[in-house]
Amino acid sequence: MESKQPALNRVTIASVLVAMGIIYGDIGTSPLYVIKAIAGDRIITPTLIYGGVSCIFWTLCIQTTVKYIWLTLKADNDGEGGIFSLYALVKRYGKYLVIPTILGATTLLADGIITPPISVASAVEGLNGVNGLETIIVPGNTLTIGIVIGILSLLFFFQRFGTQVIGRTFGPVMLLWFSMIAILGIYAITKYPEVLQAVNPIYAWELLRNYPEGFWLLGAVFLCTTGAEALYSDLGHCGIKNIRISWGLVKLALLCSYFGQAAWIMQEAGNVLGNRNPFFELMPQWLLLPGIAIATAATIIASQALISGSYTLISEAMNLNFWPRVALRQPSDIKGQIYIPSVNLILWFGCILMVLYFRSSTHMEAAYGFSITIAMMMTTFLLAHYLYFRRKWHLLSVIMLITFFGITESAFFIANVAKIRERWMFLFFELFIFMTMYTWYYARKLNNRLVRFADIGKYIPLLERLAVDASVPKLATHLVYLTKANSRTQIEEKIIRSIFATQPKRADVYWLLHINRTEDPYTMSYDVTELSENRLFKITIHVGFRVQPRTELYFKRIVQQMIEEKELLMTSNELDNPYNSSPDFKFVVIEKFLSAENEFRLSESLLLNAYFKLKHLSLSDTKAFGLDKSDVILEYIPLVYQPAPAIPLFRIQTKEI
Repeated sequence: MESKQPALNRVTIASVLVAMGIIYGDIGTSPLYVIKAIAGDRIITPTLIYGGVSCIFWTLCIQTTVKYIWLTLKADNDGEGGIFSLYALVKRYGKYLVIPTILGATTLLADGIITPPISVASAVEGLNGVNGLETIIVPGNTLTIGIVIGILSLLFFFQRFGTQVIGRTFGPVMLLWFSMIAILGIYAITKYPEVLQAVNPIYAWELLRNYPEGFWLLGAVFLCTTGAEALYSDLGHCGIKNIRISWGLVKLALLCSYFGQAAWIMQEAGNVLGNRNPFFELMPQWLLLPGIAIATAATIIASQALISGSYTLISEAMNLNFWPRVALRQPSDIKGQIYIPSVNLILWFGCILMVLYFRSSTHMEAAYGFSITIAMMMTTFLLAHYLYFRRKWHLLSVIMLITFFGITESAFFIANVAKIRERWMFLFFELFIFMTMYTWYYARKLNNRLVRFADIGKYIPLLERLAVDASVPKLATHLVYLTKANSRTQIEEKIIRSIFATQPKRADVYWLLHINRTEDPYTMSYDVTELSENRLFKITIHVGFRVQPRTELYFKRIVQQMIEEKELLMTSNELDNPYNSSPDFKFVVIEKFLSAENEFRLSESLLLNAYFKLKHLSLSDTKAFGLDKSDVILEYIPLVYQPAPAIPLFRIQTKEI
């Protein structure tokens, strides 16, 4: 398959604009709350403000620019990014890489329920500075909360219709946003140019070393780079070159805004901010309402990017067997755009809970950032394997680089640990996601270990005899089994039992259909093996981990091509049938259930019982593989993992009367 990379890497004004709209929503709206979080209720001093903005500058340079823009974007999987794409590249190099992947994915999903509330709340609370609205729009009051909930609810409601219409406005709106924050920042800097001294890293060092509890301010500083992980996840939408070029413009605008806010705050030295947000204080009164409108639009775009990213993440998790199968829709014809109703509901519910629990953006700032530090650390760990095994970097270079980023991210993690007491209820959501992924992945591995395979060759003569045995009622002209066997010559024993045991299933042609998930995201190919002339075929469909399989549709197209190319001869029944000459297909789906004969250890019992509970709630194989119910035969077989020991039973002899 031809890579998407060359097309995505064509750089035009339009492509750079698209990158601004899709990629930088999250990190681009951080100026709304980062400086405010650093200043907090502290007395404004040069050490605090210069040190804070110096930390921001070097965090954007080291963490965002060097680690993500320069280094991590190299780890593309046929142009796609994100933690699952990275895992697909390195999973062969260690089974232990599963846990870092699950942790990273869990924390990224958790980010999806706090970023929209904090961004939208920060924008809406800007109305507090508009003359006449000071007493109406107060952070944490009922009206403000209601407006934020209303905006978020509308955003989630419209997900089902797709974003192709409003998506066209993302680039221009974000360009307007970045232009506005850059101009406002530059204007503020001209009034207090001394603030540019903060580029010197000595100010960051002074903050961390000398300011009271200065180290813990890294938790607030870290908020400036929280969108970097999402930036990597969205790699496939724009391409590396477009992201890198647009980052130069975005970074300049962000730094102008941060330094501009710092310049304004320094004019308030000796005071505290209170309820004021330095971002909105840069705006003249006449610009406040339009500025808040632009900020709100930018936060909605940032939220949309995270929501879409969550859908993609869950879709990849399903295809890589980390998540139970759930209903998935494509609301538009745009490639890659998906909508997952269950995820949409969970995210909406989580966002509303965040708003009701924290009530204001200030309280959300105190809880934000912890999850993303973990996601970044997990990406760093996987990236080390990628650089060493796939890019063939020297081991010492990998160790030095990863140690540097490991120390940096560990410092941010430790500073964010203090936020746990503010976000204890948030941990339940993260634990739910982690346990779902862990249970589904490892229980499926356990389940797959119990699958027994047989050599299909020794059953072919019996199959050929069954196909022409008129004494056995014919079930279908074409009988199709979904198989997990990678080898062309093997088949599951349960399929053999299904065909021959109790009531043999007679058909003219038997098909073994195997779906092979590839490491490449968008693979679409197949191969066919004829195991018995016009009687038994095996088809392997190679599908990328970002492609949603429509198994029955693919299969019927393949069969049609085989008929047209004379690889498959129509059966006599199909040729002679005066009523319907279409092939008669039946798909046999074999479902397992946990047998009562098992005797488990506690850990196995919990894992497998949780797995089957999740399986009951998830999408059935019929729906997941895109099979029509009318063409499906369901069979149920018991799963016996650990048979109970034989129980001695003694017959009591009764005397004859």
